[in-house]
Amino acid sequence: MSDFAPASSLPLTLVQPTTAILLRPLSYGAEARLLWWVRAKILAAAVRQSLARSRFRVTLVIVLSLLFWFGLFQLFNKGFEFLSDTIGHTVTHAQTVQAIYNVFFASLMMMLVLSSGIILYGGLYCSAEAEFLLTTPMRPERIVLHKFQEAIVFSSWGFVLLGSPMLVAYGLQADAPWYYFALLLPFMAAFIYIPGGIGAILCMLFIHRVARIQRHFVAFSAWAAVAAAILFAWSLLGKTEGNLLTPIWFQEMLGRLQFSEYRLLPSWWLSSGLLEAARSDPGPTGKAPWAESLLFLSLLISNALFFRVLAVGLSARIYRTSYSELRTQRAPRRPSKQFWLDQAVMRSTPLLTPQMRLLIVKDLRLFRRDPVQWSQFIIFFGLLTLYFANIRRFSYDVNYIAWVNMISFLNLAVVGLILSTFTTRFIFPMLSLEGRRFWILGLLPVRRDSILWGKFLFAAAGSAVPCCLLILLSDLMLHISPLVLAIHQLTCLLLCVGLSGIAVGLGAKMPDLREESPSKIAAGFGGTLNLVISASYIIVVVLLTALPSHFYLAAMQADVDPFRMRTWLIAGTAAACLTGLVATLVPMQIGLKAFRAMEF
Repeated sequence: MSDFAPASSLPLTLVQPTTAILLRPLSYGAEARLLWWVRAKILAAAVRQSLARSRFRVTLVIVLSLLFWFGLFQLFNKGFEFLSDTIGHTVTHAQTVQAIYNVFFASLMMMLVLSSGIILYGGLYCSAEAEFLLTTPMRPERIVLHKFQEAIVFSSWGFVLLGSPMLVAYGLQADAPWYYFALLLPFMAAFIYIPGGIGAILCMLFIHRVARIQRHFVAFSAWAAVAAAILFAWSLLGKTEGNLLTPIWFQEMLGRLQFSEYRLLPSWWLSSGLLEAARSDPGPTGKAPWAESLLFLSLLISNALFFRVLAVGLSARIYRTSYSELRTQRAPRRPSKQFWLDQAVMRSTPLLTPQMRLLIVKDLRLFRRDPVQWSQFIIFFGLLTLYFANIRRFSYDVNYIAWVNMISFLNLAVVGLILSTFTTRFIFPMLSLEGRRFWILGLLPVRRDSILWGKFLFAAAGSAVPCCLLILLSDLMLHISPLVLAIHQLTCLLLCVGLSGIAVGLGAKMPDLREESPSKIAAGFGGTLNLVISASYIIVVVLLTALPSHFYLAAMQADVDPFRMRTWLIAGTAAACLTGLVATLVPMQIGLKAFRAMEF
């Protein structure tokens, strides 16, 4: 006799309540409360673990964030003070501040759209949590809203960290009333939701139509490359007339930035609302400034809610379908020939062993097949290319040579800092992600040293090409002297090699073989230490070459014998090379020693 009786043989009083419970779905409010309860439990557990096991890391992150915020605040404060002292005309000063706000928030809005879309792609289509939630009776729009809220938080912390010091600095410089500072948080929160909603909509539509656009992707990329080349050539032809920081120069620059004053841009609503709140006198309409500011705030809130509702409504229609189509796509036919980039790597490295070349090609293929990696790489370096390409060829006199030299080294430092974030985010976790599958490599006749050196060469060569080209573009647009240009190229190469050595060596010394998420590996103690050491290395190398170059150019400008300054320039460059050698070999030796003794 069976231990389980069919439902028809059970008493009716037992069958009906159970069936009613299974057939009755949760309400919208119950689903929201359940997910918020789960999120609160996960957050509380993460906080307890961090305070119990990683107090040093948490303290270090908080201290570094506060120092970074304070440094940006001082920089913006001095900048607004410089504008007030330089521009005496009230209308021109107001137009300049408006242009700064518009361009700054328009750039951040574009970055928020891209970053929120990339984060949502990983959260909705590549995460184990989304895969589990889709097996439950939970509505797809609730799942999308749940991941959308996480994407807003993860993509907006950088916006708050970069935007808040500028807004506070301007409020203090302009003697803004108290309600200006009270409205900062509501304005920023309402603004963040708009690009976040746009990014979510674009992400779901792209995945929903990805099978149909694959055929046209090559043609679209070709046309985009042609359009970018035309815009780049047009920017090269433009030349700013007049000397630097003159009234004519300011008027022409304001004319070039008029594209950011388009009235339908949410960035213009944000900047206009905050600038209205910072005023103490009534505007042209006669209304109180706080009333005009609240009108812009209501406009931002209404559009934020509109894009949120639109994203949730779209997810109810296409999310589950797009997820299924993405996971059930037919695997592409294996190409009969090797990819051209892999062939180029194999042919351009004849001095390496065949095993090491194959390991480099393997890492390159993993990079190409991960949209999260190459999309962020293209976005950040594409924005830097756009910035460097639009550095106008100023017709400055000799009094501004020192300023241009300072700007060129600041560009070099920015490229290095962005590269340090990429090496921390993608290079440092590479060996940890190999941990659970290392037994496959262990069966091959490949030395462990070759694996580590292969990852180092992949990181160094892959970062040196775009970074050196960006610095070359910046120097050509600024008309840097050939000597300083050569120093910049050498410094950029030292940064790429040193940062790669630090990331690969520390990644082998402090691996996390149990974690499968590279972002969590990079956020651990090892990743935080890697980022701190990388930033310190960048500052040291750039200062060792920047200060002697500055004094050398100053001596040349003052018609002083530059022999002593040339000696300091050579000594600083040699010290930078020695620092780069130490920063590369010492972490690599530490990593090699730990990697040889590692048990799997």
